[in-house]
Amino acid sequence: MIAVVQRVHHCSVSIEQKEYSAISKGLCILLGIASGDTLEEADWLLNKMIQLRIFEDVTGKMNDSLEDIKGSLMIVSQFTLLASTKKGNRPSFIHAAPPDEAKKLYHYFVEKARQCNALEQVATGEFGADMILHIENDGPVTIILDTKNKQ
Repeated sequence: MIAVVQRVHHCSVSIEQKEYSAISKGLCILLGIASGDTLEEADWLLNKMIQLRIFEDVTGKMNDSLEDIKGSLMIVSQFTLLASTKKGNRPSFIHAAPPDEAKKLYHYFVEKARQCNALEQVATGEFGADMILHIENDGPVTIILDTKNKQ
């Protein structure tokens, strides 16, 4: 699994020109699910995101986590994060999980996030939909996490 983690002031998802969901202060997660990804990897990734100390504490230092600030989480599935561009100019998505497999793992990830009582809100996009994201990046702070590179 690959995730682009963005610290945000506000984030919203629109589908067919209507706002589908929105969050205030927290993290926007663009989540790419690879073929063969596991529940254990999803658990590790979610835990890492919630505990990343990338929010400013009272002294202005990045010392607080999403859990510490009781922030919100926006989770959007994005298979294009698995693009391979080694050959030619058209990306290949052969490493992305098949839609049925990816959808199950995405929903598992979202449900695990919703079980975390330390979060203000967990919002999502719609799996497989054509979406418009409005992201008000804070900082900007953007971090890429990949379960294949945990060390």
